[in-house]
Amino acid sequence: MTDGRQDGGQRQYGPLGDTLVIIPTYNEAENIKPVVDRVRAGVPDAHVLVADDNSPDGTGKLADELAADDDHVHVLHRKGKEGLGAAYLAGFQWGIEQGYDVLVEMDADGSHQPEELPRLLTALKGADLVLGSRWLPGGRVVNWPKYREVLSRGGSTYSRLLLDVPIRDVTGGFRAFRRETLEGLGLDEVASQGYCFQVDLARRAVEAGYHVVEVPITFVERERGDSKMSRDIVVEALWRVTAWGVGSRLDKLRGKKSG
Repeated sequence: MTDGRQDGGQRQYGPLGDTLVIIPTYNEAENIKPVVDRVRAGVPDAHVLVADDNSPDGTGKLADELAADDDHVHVLHRKGKEGLGAAYLAGFQWGIEQGYDVLVEMDADGSHQPEELPRLLTALKGADLVLGSRWLPGGRVVNWPKYREVLSRGGSTYSRLLLDVPIRDVTGGFRAFRRETLEGLGLDEVASQGYCFQVDLARRAVEAGYHVVEVPITFVERERGDSKMSRDIVVEALWRVTAWGVGSRLDKLRGKKSG
């Protein structure tokens, strides 16, 4: 894979090309149509892939109906609930195989506002990966209880410091990748699930030397359905981030001693 650099080390980016917005779902029957409609209105040229984990509430069937009426909407039916990371990995693989140039992560519950997607895509014209950030100046959260904000801010700060990544919102899930970036991240080695998946991809992008840009977004708490956040997700994120951070520091110490 070429890095697109010309003399002087300045990164030269090509046009964005075809965009695929990946929306993982599990029991999002109340939300899937409004979110897909908003994506199609906000970025009419983009395609949408609903990656449904065999939702018992019929989300997959509703997605099929949307796809039948719109050739820009596609559905990936998965066997069961395997976590956010697994759903996105399957969506990435599908999108890459279909030849899309830009792949976007977006929640199904409306917390990531599709109307802000053009801002991410504009920023991607000069970047390898763009993150929608709640904690950048200009970013904010709406209708969150204080404990959720403290938990999210604390998780991002802990991850940023321990992993030494210059990203304010490491755990956020509203992201736009160039295909070449995803292909260079070693996705076949990613085992993290839940929201820790977002931390994993961010650290991999930074370690690989990709140009990562954050843009402020407004994150709106879901109005319908249940949050997928759980104690297990938080625990997984804590121990994985700690293990990555400690491992990285040990590797650096070994390198200094051998040098």
